[in-house]
Amino acid sequence: MLVDHHCHLDFPQFAEDVDGVVARARAAGVGTMVTISTHIRRFETYKAIAEAHEDIFFSVGTHPHNAHEELDIPVDEIVRLSQHPKCVAVGEAGLDYHYQNSPREAQAEGFRNHIAAARETGLPLEIHARDADEDTALILEDEHAKGAFPAVLHCFTAGRDLAMRAIDLGLYVSFSGVVTFKTAQSLRDIAAELPLDRILVETDAPYLAPVPFRGKTNEPSYVAHTAKVVAEARGITLGELADATTENFFRAYTKAKRPRIAPELAVSSAGAA
Repeated sequence: MLVDHHCHLDFPQFAEDVDGVVARARAAGVGTMVTISTHIRRFETYKAIAEAHEDIFFSVGTHPHNAHEELDIPVDEIVRLSQHPKCVAVGEAGLDYHYQNSPREAQAEGFRNHIAAARETGLPLEIHARDADEDTALILEDEHAKGAFPAVLHCFTAGRDLAMRAIDLGLYVSFSGVVTFKTAQSLRDIAAELPLDRILVETDAPYLAPVPFRGKTNEPSYVAHTAKVVAEARGITLGELADATTENFFRAYTKAKRPRIAPELAVSSAGAA
């Protein structure tokens, strides 16, 4: 089976078809999904989606695009909300210097607040990092010196240096559909080099659909295509990659419950023999 630890099932693209999206994911062998928070104040929305589906969990946090809007929410409130049984992660939070929809100072403050929540709860922090490699690494290293915390560099599109510095801190690195793009050979090289017990796969749906669906609305079932490309880059089978990344997920996301009956990976759906 596969896990999609980062998707956004509350987004408008799925408003009319959440049940269909979930059914297609299960048919493709995706046994667990985590719908990721972009606004803490939308907590009830994420909670409702997770409570309606046994195999869906959720996170609590503020996307860096919105960091300046929720700095008034203290760390202890994030911690309190995270106590819901189906809340398995903190974030997503981090730095985005590509769009800079929020001031850099607000992003950094929000990032550190979420790290504090991850450290206190033991829940993994879903980290968003775009065009901010050095500042992301420096904050992670500075905060790690204050006390270890679990975290995942989600939708990794950065350089090798950030990946290796994250691995040195004991973090995970996750690959999205971007790794399947023709121009992403450097990402495939990184995916091949990292320790197998430190990588994850995801969709970031509804964005970044993998080849052969690039340009279309992404959804959790497509994580199989990303997993296939990562497996090829590493010279292993899709089944081996699926087993490893699923074990990595449950090791990192300790509150997530394994499905009572795990779906069988639909290898043919990922274009493999």
